[in-house]
Amino acid sequence: MHTLDVGKFRDAMVSTDPYPHIVVPGFVKSDQLGHVLQDLPGMKKGGSFPIGAVHFGHTAQGMLAELQGDEFRAIVAEKFLLDLNGAATMTTLRGMSRDKDGRIHTDSVSKRVTILLYLNRATNDWADHQGCLRLLRNGSDLENYVVEVPPVEGTLLVFPNSKTAWHGHKKFIGSRYVVQMNYMANDSAAASELRRHKISAFIKRFT
Repeated sequence: MHTLDVGKFRDAMVSTDPYPHIVVPGFVKSDQLGHVLQDLPGMKKGGSFPIGAVHFGHTAQGMLAELQGDEFRAIVAEKFLLDLNGAATMTTLRGMSRDKDGRIHTDSVSKRVTILLYLNRATNDWADHQGCLRLLRNGSDLENYVVEVPPVEGTLLVFPNSKTAWHGHKKFIGSRYVVQMNYMANDSAAASELRRHKISAFIKRFT
C-alpha cells in the first residue's frame, strides 16, 4: 500500500514567488498518517539525524522508500526542469526544535534540491506561527515572507536551492518532526558533505 499521494504532487503547480517551490498539503495519505507518526523514533535531542542512525517502524520505512524512489525523483526533475539522473540523495530526520533552530538561511549549494516532509499533528502548538517555515524575500527580515508552511499533517515542501532561497521560522522549542531529503550536486563539496553524513550516521548509532 502506498503511503504518499504521488498523484497530488504530480498535479501541484510550481509557485515562483519568492522563488520556485511547491507545497503539497496532505502528501502523506490521511489513512496512513497515523501509522507513520506511530512509527517515528522517539527523539530527545535536537539536530539532524541520518535516517540510518535511527529506527523507523514498517509504515514509516515504506514512506521513506517511496520518497527516495525513482517516481518521486522524476516528478521533481520534471517540475523544476532539472536533470537529477544519478544525483545522490541525503536524508535526515529532525524530531526536536531548539532555541537556535529556524534562523534565516539558505541551504548549502552542494544541495541542489531540498525536500521537507512535515510529520506533526495540527495542534495548538502552531497557533502562534512558531515553527512554521517561511519562504522569505530576503535574508534579514523574518516578517517579509510570501509563504508560511505549517509543519503538519504530512505537508510536503520542495524547492531548488539558490543564493536567494531564504527561509526560516519563528522560534519553537519542542517536538517538531521533519524528514529532509536533498538531491546532491555532483562535485567535491557535495561528496564531502555526503562523507560527513555517513560518518555522522555511524557515530550516532553509539550515542
